[in-house]
Amino acid sequence: MTGAATRRRPAVFLDRDGVLNRPVVRDGRPHPPTSVEQLELYPEVPAACHRLRGLGFALVVVTNQPDVARGQLDAEVVDAINGRLSDEIELDGVYTCPHDDADHCPCRKPAPGLLLSAAFDLGLDRGHSVMVGDRWRDIEAGRRAGCRTVHIDRGYDERAPEDADSVAIDLAEAVRWIEDVVVGEG
Repeated sequence: MTGAATRRRPAVFLDRDGVLNRPVVRDGRPHPPTSVEQLELYPEVPAACHRLRGLGFALVVVTNQPDVARGQLDAEVVDAINGRLSDEIELDGVYTCPHDDADHCPCRKPAPGLLLSAAFDLGLDRGHSVMVGDRWRDIEAGRRAGCRTVHIDRGYDERAPEDADSVAIDLAEAVRWIEDVVVGEG
């Protein structure tokens, strides 16, 4: 380079279960699907992702999958589910943390490690990026990574996130906010 910085691409970091696909809700709390056959995208997701891509955003899934560490789900199943998701939606990357809280892993949300790794690997501009998630861990990870945040409120019976930049009912509504506010500032 001749002194001019290369413009990094903004991204929308997407949590998987509860944002892109229906989680299995037990006792008011979301859980991941346990098989590829159980994976069900929300109806608005393909068009919403297509719109984000058209707006110039990279699309990166960042997902905690602690059931692997807990011995409740094989890593191969998580990989197969992520593969199917990638077949259905054009993604720039899928970053997965298979650890549980006791592992103190820097990639397990609310730590920002997944977002930081993706930004480094893919040359992404975190300051102009957005994290979209359905749980407090997603919103906190996005904030710690220096991103704007959108909480998709699925009405779970658990701690709500604090200080999300926006709250939406689904990914389509989140995309409208991203287009109006984030792109509108650009």
